[in-house]
Amino acid sequence: MGFEVRLQDEFGAQLDTVADPKNILDRLFPEPGNHEYPMLGSLDPYADTVFNGLQMGWFLAELVKVSAKAQMPEERELLSKVESMAKRARDETHLYLKFVGD
Repeated sequence: MGFEVRLQDEFGAQLDTVADPKNILDRLFPEPGNHEYPMLGSLDPYADTVFNGLQMGWFLAELVKVSAKAQMPEERELLSKVESMAKRARDETHLYLKFVGD
């Protein structure tokens, strides 16, 4: 099972979600600890990782880079959904993008 990506408010209420049961993000995203991708490289596949609105600019820039590797429609669709949630976290107050690991 791959990540579940959630858009949450400051109280933890889930506003939107997308699941990755085929581990697509794991294949497209850089390895944990990759310093060339400070945001995506900090994702822990076995724990939860939360990003705030201030981090979304960097997160989205990195997401654009990895999106270039997406070949299949399901890959592009998943990345598009994550991008949409990230933009909302960037543009609205007190929203967070949470990656829930296995």
